Amino acid sequence: MINKFLFIFLVLVSLTVSADRQQPELSFNLTPVKNVIPASDFELLNMDDEKVKFSKYRGKVVLLNFWATWCPPCIRELPSMEKLHQQVSAEDFKVIAVNQMEDVDQVFSFTGQLDLDLTFEVLFDTTSEVSQAYAVRGLPTTYLIDKQGNIRYRAVGGREFNHPEVIKIINKLIEE
Repeated sequence: MINKFLFIFLVLVSLTVSADRQQPELSFNLTPVKNVIPASDFELLNMDDEKVKFSKYRGKVVLLNFWATWCPPCIRELPSMEKLHQQVSAEDFKVIAVNQMEDVDQVFSFTGQLDLDLTFEVLFDTTSEVSQAYAVRGLPTTYLIDKQGNIRYRAVGGREFNHPEVIKIINKLIEE
């Protein structure tokens, strides 16, 4: 009986390891937006149930990420978002992760299971109004917004946000 359970356990472990190896590498490419468009203002609740107005970040470069806890590429890119948030000056840059249609308890439980603490702003778009305003068609979707509040870059799918090329783009926007 024990051998049967051991066998099942080993099969499950090997499937998990195999699934991890099958994951494609995250890209670091951001697509420049041809026609610069103003980022829509919005107000959402954060993890502390406080209202946060997006326009309060005007004057900073903002990485605005739309995500969910059930989305594998979203989960894979979270560590790079946290590293990026730690690497770039908080005076000039902000990471904001807008969770889609989940509540605070779900996200709090999920983040408690991560190997890292998320120190960037997590907001809740429980009705998907904000994601609709930003024309989000799939998760994760990320926008890089300049200090004047204009969308300058976009990425659909998981990214390695702390890649030197991404940091170079962010620093260029900070210097403008």
